[in-house]
Amino acid sequence: MPSPEKLLKDLGITLPKPAKPVASYEGFIRTGNLVFVSGQIPVVDGKVAVIGKLGGGVSLEDGQKAARLCAINVLAQLNEATGHDLSKVTRVVKVTGFVAATPDYTDVPKVVNGASDLFAAVFGDRGKHARAAVGVAVLPLDSAVEVEAIVEVE
Repeated sequence: MPSPEKLLKDLGITLPKPAKPVASYEGFIRTGNLVFVSGQIPVVDGKVAVIGKLGGGVSLEDGQKAARLCAINVLAQLNEATGHDLSKVTRVVKVTGFVAATPDYTDVPKVVNGASDLFAAVFGDRGKHARAAVGVAVLPLDSAVEVEAIVEVE
């Protein structure tokens, strides 16, 4: 299988500089062989790219794009955690996706697929993971989606 970096390039993805935390937390914490990546929102060039609620003006497709952007930002944090060598990832263990949604919105898992599908595309079978997809009333900066991950590394 090609390296994660090659696969990202083939997908037309350039990882951004990891976002700096906006409150009292770290972007990631490594303990032993696990990296816990804090929740990432769909920020592009310093601005939230998708705001609002699913079921209330944000389409499923835009929600999936937001989840993919969140996953790209998770990968940026992970890239920093691995010393810029994503080949050190042995397994994406757990992904949690939070989706700002109206109370009657039921496609939350489909939204979070935007992140899960990217992890699988970049890491192959090592990118398949356990997951939770949770609908919430509101997210930081009115973001439509937030994604966090636990990843095993060498």
